[in-house]
Amino acid sequence: MPRTKGVSDRTDEQIISILTQNSRISNTELAQRLDMSESAIRRRIGNLTASGRIRKFTVDVDDQRLSSAITWVSVNPSVPTGQVSSKVKAVTGVEVVYETAGQFDIAVLVKGANIVEVNKSIEAIRRVDGVINTNTTMVLRTIR
Repeated sequence: MPRTKGVSDRTDEQIISILTQNSRISNTELAQRLDMSESAIRRRIGNLTASGRIRKFTVDVDDQRLSSAITWVSVNPSVPTGQVSSKVKAVTGVEVVYETAGQFDIAVLVKGANIVEVNKSIEAIRRVDGVINTNTTMVLRTIR
């Protein structure tokens, strides 16, 4: 049965799982691990990228020396959350923005060289139009 474009199957999920652990693995090695041809792996990765299932290949940096915080943000109901999220994402030091359900509308991962830099980022988040409240927790240690 042919695969439907945009629909991942078990093999695609295996490819994604392996690439998540090591995005530098060669197509040849990936093909050997999954008992497939290199061209089939290349085609599947191309399809996963074209469909948006894989958005980018990235580098995981050891950032243990950086200071980090999670800032929870409440958004004024009269301002679209997506609009606030976009402005928050543009703040220096913001790594990731999550729109959430619950007490807060947005969760933000902030990183900086030190706590002073993290605090500057948090202050900038507080000045974004539509932000009515923040609650910040410093990250003491990251376990991966």
